[in-house]
Amino acid sequence: MLRKLFLTTLLLAFFSVFVSEAQELDARVNINHSQVQGTSTSVFENLKTTLEQFLNERSWTDMQFKNGERINCNFNITVNKYSPAENSFDATLLVQGTRPVYGSNYTTTFFSFNDTRFTFNFQEYDQIEFRTDQIENNLTAVLAYYVYLLIGMDMDAMAELGGTEYLQIAQTIVNNAQSLQAKGWKAFEDSKNRYSIITDMLDGGMEPFRKMQYVYHRQGLDVMAENVERGRAGITAAMELLKEANTNKSMSMLPQIFTEYKRDELVNIYKGHGTSKEKEDVANVLGKINASQNSYWRQIKQ
Repeated sequence: MLRKLFLTTLLLAFFSVFVSEAQELDARVNINHSQVQGTSTSVFENLKTTLEQFLNERSWTDMQFKNGERINCNFNITVNKYSPAENSFDATLLVQGTRPVYGSNYTTTFFSFNDTRFTFNFQEYDQIEFRTDQIENNLTAVLAYYVYLLIGMDMDAMAELGGTEYLQIAQTIVNNAQSLQAKGWKAFEDSKNRYSIITDMLDGGMEPFRKMQYVYHRQGLDVMAENVERGRAGITAAMELLKEANTNKSMSMLPQIFTEYKRDELVNIYKGHGTSKEKEDVANVLGKINASQNSYWRQIKQ
């Protein structure tokens, strides 16, 4: 009896370790419902718990991730309207993925996007499910789309074009979500929606943008702890790829989105560092992509 109990405990421990290594995400969900008055908070608390379980306990790929390798990400949902009678939510979703920088205590954002067209239905204690080939639920479709986008971009930052398989899954979700009535999935609906982002990510002309992810993170940031000058040279090379992507497809919003979440980091990398020409060239590239941030790009030249 003791032997059977020991073996059972051992198997459970093994299974627990296996499961913990199979999950790809270390995701946190935050629900801001301050705009909704006179409603029990329990539905929002249950939504948070349900979504964190959905994101963290599901295996999204065939890869094995140890706990320290899981992708850190945040899903911040701001509820603008909620109808208890219809169990409907009108919200915005801020998605952010971060990764550690090798040899330092610094973490860098590799993707951040505010999706302002996030509507869904959720009833307290709902059990949510997802199938890539059968999209019927906008809530899980949107979350799964961003999961695969995050995994794909994280893989691109680790190996050149390493995330293609997962970005293609995100594109499949977009294709299969065309029957949904919710906004954010359609072509020409918006130049900065889910459809546009993944279509541009997999566009041949935007390949320099994806290659830039690897150069920026692996040959740039990850090198800076041991050699600042060489690391900054990698970042400068990445800016040339960003410039090439912007030239190839000037209507794409991806380069602009990148400059928005990398803005402060880029200023800190170059302000007071590097040659005048290097700083001038980088500031000019960034200014052409996102002129609205010129007050920050001017700091790079200092």
